[in-house]
Amino acid sequence: MTWRVTGLLAALLLGSPLAHSQSSCSSDGQPAPTALLERFINANCESCWVDPATPIAAPGVLAMDWIVPGSQGEDAALAPAANSDALMRLTELNHAPPKTQSSQITTVSGLPGATLRVAHGPAVSGYLGASIELTLPPGVQVATPLQAWLVMVETLPQAYENSPVPRNLARNVLQPSWKMRDPLQNTEQINYKELRPMNIPQGARPERLRVVGWVQDAVGRVLLAAESTCPPEDKQ
Repeated sequence: MTWRVTGLLAALLLGSPLAHSQSSCSSDGQPAPTALLERFINANCESCWVDPATPIAAPGVLAMDWIVPGSQGEDAALAPAANSDALMRLTELNHAPPKTQSSQITTVSGLPGATLRVAHGPAVSGYLGASIELTLPPGVQVATPLQAWLVMVETLPQAYENSPVPRNLARNVLQPSWKMRDPLQNTEQINYKELRPMNIPQGARPERLRVVGWVQDAVGRVLLAAESTCPPEDKQ
């Protein structure tokens, strides 16, 4: 799918004088995750956030945290961080919503020679411009449709609100589906890309936001994953 980059969208991804001082962040130069560790917490379960038995991500594993809407609705202890996208993700994994908490590890199978890139710009007017891009090596094709997941996460350090582990709290999700091949000019490579503004939910702190992403094939197998990092801010 081709998107025309408007002035706002360009500012969201590349930065503008109105944006937060942080520059564009991407997965460039970062090791690709070998697996996904997804932790799901029912919003009713306040003690689950501080549970010392919370699974810890091994080296090379990308950890994510989903707060699942609970039966108590807005009165649930963790309701401000609850996200209906968590229900969508559980459906994708064929898992029922947990009454307390659960976790899932998914291996990244890999796609030799292919690259997955995720990136985002500074926060502008309550939005974060974000992108996900899959590039296949010359002469290689894959069966479509491919399902991409681009997740805005708020990165929280260990001990935040007494959490026993660092967390990447899912805040917003995009799910582009790639059904058509889009060859790049003057090459035999095939490239799929999505660039969108993502709404920053109330309560999320822009300076803690980044994006993670992965691509699944038609049977749900995760082929590639990536996560963005941000360069140190210029203090001058």
